[in-house]
Amino acid sequence: MRTRLVRIGNSRGVRLPKALIAEAGLSDEVELHVRDGAIILERATAPRSGWAEAAEEMSRRDEDRLLDPPASTHFDEEEWEW
Repeated sequence: MRTRLVRIGNSRGVRLPKALIAEAGLSDEVELHVRDGAIILERATAPRSGWAEAAEEMSRRDEDRLLDPPASTHFDEEEWEW
């Protein structure tokens, strides 16, 4: 689809047809990237989305252990006063 850039204040923009927005699953917030001379417009994802599900899956598979054994430090060797 070919379209024109329109002036929006000091910037320029593109009007996206409603059908394209729906097909791409876009909402009010999007991610913009430039890659190889192309502007990429993607659905915005929440930071760490899917982490809770991934952690639950790791727990089910018994893969949620530390990779390295715990190492003591000088804080472990001294008695603390509160």
